[in-house]
Amino acid sequence: MALPIDPSAIAPEDIGEERAVLEMSHEDAIEHVREAFTDAGFGVATEFSPSEMLNEKIGADRDPYYVLGACNPTMADRALDATDKKMGGLFPCNVVIWEEEPGKQVVYHVSIMRVARLVGMAPDDDTMADVIADTGELVEKAFANLDAVEA
Repeated sequence: MALPIDPSAIAPEDIGEERAVLEMSHEDAIEHVREAFTDAGFGVATEFSPSEMLNEKIGADRDPYYVLGACNPTMADRALDATDKKMGGLFPCNVVIWEEEPGKQVVYHVSIMRVARLVGMAPDDDTMADVIADTGELVEKAFANLDAVEA
């Protein structure tokens, strides 16, 4: 199957990739990231530990890995309108925290708004550009709240 876009041509900024490293325990990092995103205007709609689930269900022996499903209701509402409700297929905006090594956690996020535009779920118009810009500012604020060393 040929992909409609060349993944090697996509730069991190094209998908709003953000990454930071936190020097703390995994549990402390989860709480710290939750607070940083909440302070930036996001709520946490859902959260779970894929590593715990996989370790329990199939004995995967994965290192700690956690997903926070962040959501800013205003941005979500605007994105649903701008995409004829398709954006909901990518909700919520996930922020993941994985343990690189004990005491070192990686925080990772990509913009579902940018990804949706790249794959044609969202229009490439001024309305969506505004949603992407406004959401990006909130994510930048959240990452600034982390006071982390960039990865």
